[in-house]
Amino acid sequence: MTYQEKDLQYVLHTYKRNPICFDRGKGAVLYAGDSDYIDFMAGIAVCSVGHGNERLAQALYDQALKLIHVSNLYGITNQAELAERIVNLSGLDARIFFCNSGAEANEAAIKIARKNGEAQNRFKIISLRQSFHGRTIATLKATGQEKMHAHFAPYPDGFVHADNLAHVQQLLDDQTAAVLLELIKGEGGIECLNQSEMHALAKTLKERGILLMIDEVQSGIYRSGEFLASNLYGLQPDVVTLAKGLAGGVPIGAVLTTLKDIFAPGDHGSTFGGNPLATRAALCVLELLQNEKDSKRLAGRIELFWQKLAQMCEKFPQLFARRVGIGLMCGLQCARDELQTHVIEKCFAHRVLVLRSGANVVRFVPPLTINENEINEGFARFEAACATIEP
Repeated sequence: MTYQEKDLQYVLHTYKRNPICFDRGKGAVLYAGDSDYIDFMAGIAVCSVGHGNERLAQALYDQALKLIHVSNLYGITNQAELAERIVNLSGLDARIFFCNSGAEANEAAIKIARKNGEAQNRFKIISLRQSFHGRTIATLKATGQEKMHAHFAPYPDGFVHADNLAHVQQLLDDQTAAVLLELIKGEGGIECLNQSEMHALAKTLKERGILLMIDEVQSGIYRSGEFLASNLYGLQPDVVTLAKGLAGGVPIGAVLTTLKDIFAPGDHGSTFGGNPLATRAALCVLELLQNEKDSKRLAGRIELFWQKLAQMCEKFPQLFARRVGIGLMCGLQCARDELQTHVIEKCFAHRVLVLRSGANVVRFVPPLTINENEINEGFARFEAACATIEP
């Protein structure tokens, strides 16, 4: 049997797969046999230090020879060191809970909000329409996309969706425990929330004792150009959730909260969360990316990438209306919704990998270590793909 036949027979059909199986990668390039693909999606913003990174591979090898897992019933040196590193980089006076994914991180954030509001009967969580916070029952309900809510009801009560930040302000009441927001909507068209409106909302929430929770599962770990998009916005959230790029492809999630004593032993837990292997990977990734940030190389990549996006808008005004996003979490908004699928399919045919976001945005979330040659080659292929599309 071929891998496609085995996949169809034995794996649940939860994904509409492209007809390819990559067998190796290096930097921002993936390979399937003799064919190479420029990777502008990084495993959906996960492979932050690229593919085949030798330092990350060596760190994983060295750690695997010592310990892969012990459980959180015992101390884990790497976990403590990683928590210290993340707290210091975030600029928050916080403690951290480690888990395995973004959905789990947001589940923990919801539990923090509910426990914090328990004494005052505060349980409502407000999020935005077109947001995405995960696929568990609770985080799916927090996700503001009705099309994703089919089949799985009944959902837990207490989740409210606002149209925009002004609407959030209107929805606040005495039962509101927290507001959960993405500063850059990863699945919602790479829409960036207005900075001044965010500061006004943060001030209101602080005055009313309502938690500000920022979902940085996709926007965190230097993807915005800063360690957190919250840092870029100048915000001090009560809760921040992280995952995706934190360990360069090894599953990990994290919740930072300034409510440092909110949980007592037994309130929450994770079998695999923060184990020696995942936290060693994250320590290596943060060291690599902090060096990229401090050396200004990351800023240079971001500048070049945005120049290329501008060139695509200029060359193909019939296809693209404008650039959207921040840092290396960016996209091109299509002139018409139906163009999105055409662009993505043509790009795949020209061996450059991009993503959709929302109804009309072509999304780019490349490795943060992507080099100039890979950017240039990727956009050469992107341009060639776009040239084949009828306006």
